[in-house]
Amino acid sequence: MDHRTPLVRLAVPNYVALLSGVLTGIVDVAWVARLGPAPVAAVAVATGVENALLGIVLLINGGVTVRLAAAHGAGDGAAARSVIRAGWLLYTLITPVVVLAGLALRHPLADAFLDDPAAARLAAGYLAVLFPGVAIFYAQQVVDGIFAGHGDTRTPMRLALTANALILILDPLLIYGPGPLPALGITGAALATTAGRAVALVIGLVLRHRAAGGGARKNPAVGAVLRTGAPIAGDFLVRMSGALALLAVVGRSGVAAVAAYGIGLKVLYFATMAFYALRNAATIHAPRTLAVHPDQRPAIGRQVLTLALAAGAAASAVFALLAPLIMRAFTAEREVTTIGVLFLRCVGGYLTPIAGVIALAGFLMAAGRGPALFAVTVTGTATQTVLAWWLSARLDLPGVWLAMCLAALLQLLLVLRLGRLFPGIRAFPQRHVVHSRLTRPRDFSPH
Repeated sequence: MDHRTPLVRLAVPNYVALLSGVLTGIVDVAWVARLGPAPVAAVAVATGVENALLGIVLLINGGVTVRLAAAHGAGDGAAARSVIRAGWLLYTLITPVVVLAGLALRHPLADAFLDDPAAARLAAGYLAVLFPGVAIFYAQQVVDGIFAGHGDTRTPMRLALTANALILILDPLLIYGPGPLPALGITGAALATTAGRAVALVIGLVLRHRAAGGGARKNPAVGAVLRTGAPIAGDFLVRMSGALALLAVVGRSGVAAVAAYGIGLKVLYFATMAFYALRNAATIHAPRTLAVHPDQRPAIGRQVLTLALAAGAAASAVFALLAPLIMRAFTAEREVTTIGVLFLRCVGGYLTPIAGVIALAGFLMAAGRGPALFAVTVTGTATQTVLAWWLSARLDLPGVWLAMCLAALLQLLLVLRLGRLFPGIRAFPQRHVVHSRLTRPRDFSPH
């Protein structure tokens, strides 16, 4: 059975949505880069914190997406409505805690990653806007998860494009303050991002309200969403925490190194968002398919892996070839450019294996292997952090890039072992598959 076509069809709109969000960060860095290395370093730290915050809301987004996809495949309308209610309940419980804690800890967070006092103050100012905006960001993630769980990755794509079109317009206005507008610097970049997301959220809520079907109100499936979403959120959160740990290691080499690493990571998102789009496609396609064809588990996994490795290899080649042009597009600072070019050329050994790891994560989570996958992520991230500290003391920044490559290879080997995708290796037991209690097909509404 061909799974590549439906996977690509689901992944492409999701990639556009993810990439549009990445482009916002890239545009922020491009505009802020004109203000100097310290503001760039501040934005790199603040957006790194935001990436870690995304890992928290994936507890809801991931759980809702997988559970809704399973309900969709089983024709269980009551379960679908219950999952949606559970998602919003969890949102109301989690969001205030994150917002208030973040506001209280914004200065220690900035100081933990930046030795330069001016850059730390700038980062804290960005975080002062970012954390209240988390309420909007998280709500949009819940809405996106609901659409995706019903197999609709195009609406989240359109909402993301709308938000980021507004951010593209607002960024230069709020950062530099032409005419009567005040120049807000990197705080303006944070405000532009929040405003664009707010507009997209309102549109998304209106679309959901119009599409929502009726039916009896069930008790929210909070436990099911939490059990399914926790490994997804944990995997991403640990991975982003590892990126922040690397940022702390890079920070020992100075502001220019942090700025180069921040730019490099933004550029890598062009590739890694493709990997996450494949992962998200697998979390939708796998449970829907396995509800009807449980024997297709190995075939789905192998085809996900093939697509991911091809994407990783292609991205590695492009970054190695275009590294100088890419860095010069962001900054004229010679030291920042030199460090960034080395990073983009060394990171190919990281991108290809991590592509397989990330994409297969969606398949493994949908197949009920989330806890084991989380253990792999923790092992790989801990290995990466320890190696980075040890190798950086001996090889400086190239030691950090080498640590990334070695840890990614380790994770790929462990994931392949966990997946058991090839002949001669026993497949997953049936009990691990995420499923939904079957009800009459006519009870299901795809809204």
